[in-house]
Amino acid sequence: MELEIRKWLKDIDLAISEINSFFPEKKVFSEFQSDVKSRKAVERNIEIIGEALSRILKLRPDIKISDARKIVDTRNRIIHGYDSISPDVIWLILIRHLQVLEKEVKELLD
Repeated sequence: MELEIRKWLKDIDLAISEINSFFPEKKVFSEFQSDVKSRKAVERNIEIIGEALSRILKLRPDIKISDARKIVDTRNRIIHGYDSISPDVIWLILIRHLQVLEKEVKELLD
């Protein structure tokens, strides 16, 4: 695997770890919704994940990461359509998609 791709995969892994560190206990939507700092930090890490995936896809469009294009699109939406992102969208990503991405990234790094 190319060194650049490995670096970007590690960036994704680190961003996921940071997101997970904001929720040391059980994830509760109402707490997330009212915690502006954590919401913004999660959004920033999703931006990093999306940018890293965008770079990876340019070199290796065949990479085995579920919904890679959707992740990049989400990054673009957060950055360019910041006023249309609601906490429930980010929450859905955290609850439904982050664990799958984490598993796939770790497998690629191993």
